[in-house]
Amino acid sequence: MFTIKGYKPSVRTECVAGLTTFLTMAYIMVVNPLVLSAAGVPFQQAFTATIISAVVGTLLMGLFANYPIAIAPGMGLNAYFTYSVVQAQKLNYHIAFSAVFISAIFFVLLSLTPLRTKLIDAIPQNLKHAIAAGIGFFIAFVGLRLTGLVQKQPDNLVALGDLHSPMALLTLAGLVITTILMARRIYGALFIGMIITGILAAITGQLTLHGIVSLPALPDGLLVYNPIAAVGDVIHAGLYAAVFSFLLVTLFDTTGTVLGLAEQAGLLEDGKLPRAERALFADSFATLVGAIFGTSPTSAYIESASGIAAGGRTGLTALVVAILFIISAFFFPVIQAVSGVSAITGPALIIVGALMAGNVRYITWDKFDEALPAFLVILSMPLTSSIATGIALGFIFYPILKVVIGQWRSVHPLVYVFGVLFLFDLIFLPH
Repeated sequence: MFTIKGYKPSVRTECVAGLTTFLTMAYIMVVNPLVLSAAGVPFQQAFTATIISAVVGTLLMGLFANYPIAIAPGMGLNAYFTYSVVQAQKLNYHIAFSAVFISAIFFVLLSLTPLRTKLIDAIPQNLKHAIAAGIGFFIAFVGLRLTGLVQKQPDNLVALGDLHSPMALLTLAGLVITTILMARRIYGALFIGMIITGILAAITGQLTLHGIVSLPALPDGLLVYNPIAAVGDVIHAGLYAAVFSFLLVTLFDTTGTVLGLAEQAGLLEDGKLPRAERALFADSFATLVGAIFGTSPTSAYIESASGIAAGGRTGLTALVVAILFIISAFFFPVIQAVSGVSAITGPALIIVGALMAGNVRYITWDKFDEALPAFLVILSMPLTSSIATGIALGFIFYPILKVVIGQWRSVHPLVYVFGVLFLFDLIFLPH
């Protein structure tokens, strides 16, 4: 089953690679439920849903697509779900999950057709990089705000927080520890940093455990499963832009990540990705399952690069990751206690944001018609607390600038369609 052309997998190597990947992305079990809880999703519901979607997607990626790539709810998309969809539009999270569910259905259908490639090719590269970078700044800002390192100020929006408070001091300690681990290129740096910060929190009396092991549970049961009812929710709440944004970001984020990881692993054939439709199906189906149980869209995890660097080349690596996620599902009391101390999870948000912000280096800054739309995307996401607004401004200004400089033919027709849809959304739909 786990065979690829020109490579004979070692079970031990693949298992070590799976463990390495799991350690580098284990932080998502704490951070994702924490972000979704701000939307009103019960923490235990989001935790179990995170595990379920990660297990389903990673198993499909390993057993069906035979890639050493893990899947879990994506950072950025969870923030978009919470702050741009639920909080900004004052929606019940049940309705918001209908938008995730419908976007996942579209994603599943697209993953089975050649249209997915056309959509990915249509989006300008600079906008792709700007969206990733903008989400990074937004996530980092959320981490700074949750931990009290920055706080609201009437005269200047935000200001430096009280650095003498116990939470701020613990956050700074955790940030220093985790950045040292990252700089030393230690696998699982984010997860290890959270563990060390958690120990410091326990020593200083900021963390208290009320148990270690419990059975997985879904307090709200299934959140959405009827496509007709979900379509009704989307139409009634006017969530067209949300569906489009979920689909758009998930589509090119997953594709770009999978291609990059496959290239790192030497798995591309003549520059193309074998079994590409299977890899995309794994992610799209995981998003569909995640919406049913209560989590935001999934994505292929760039942290899988650590497992690939450790020798992972086949689906056996992904299988190990999935098994470890299943085991983790029984440690909810520990995860819940850790999530209650923002100083433990805040450094991870800040560092993940920094990593995503690194995409700015790929933007063509010396061309104004390329740079301004990208700049508006990056700037508006944290300032408006809306990822959707950032994406919208980018897709509106990009074709406008290309038209006025006489390069309208270089813009894919779909970008004009996207621009009109986003303009309509900003003008006529609630935000």
